[in-house]
Amino acid sequence: MTVGWDHDVELLLDFLNTRHVLDSEASWRAWVTERGLGRSGEIAQARAARAALRSSIEGSSGPRTAAGVVHVELTGGVPMLASSDAVGAVLAASARLAVLGSWERLKICPADDCLRAFFDRSRNRSRTWCSMQVCGNREKARTFRKRSRASQKSTLATV
Repeated sequence: MTVGWDHDVELLLDFLNTRHVLDSEASWRAWVTERGLGRSGEIAQARAARAALRSSIEGSSGPRTAAGVVHVELTGGVPMLASSDAVGAVLAASARLAVLGSWERLKICPADDCLRAFFDRSRNRSRTWCSMQVCGNREKARTFRKRSRASQKSTLATV
């Protein structure tokens, strides 16, 4: 079975952006079932894996810091999951992205009120915001207002 690169990106982003899904066993099982990932595994392991993956994206260290044991087999030079645990599927997807050199394209939006994971599809990997129309625009407006206030204060101080 070949798993598409976009499927790995989608699965990882979906997992990384879960906020309330990992609040209860029932919502975690429902999330896993909706995605056809097999067994849900332990929610504590899912929480630890999510935290480790988000941390490694923020630090650009790669997925090697993610917690959990995963059985992965190389199939045609591409890591494939050998078990049916949902956390294992997510970690295998992260391993595939690392092997394919795409891990660095996973980023966390720096907007304090967002912090969503996104995949940078820009040619030079320079995208900063999950959405320029929402987070980027809002942050640029804040920066502009801050500069304007500082400029007004300095103008008033010199008068």
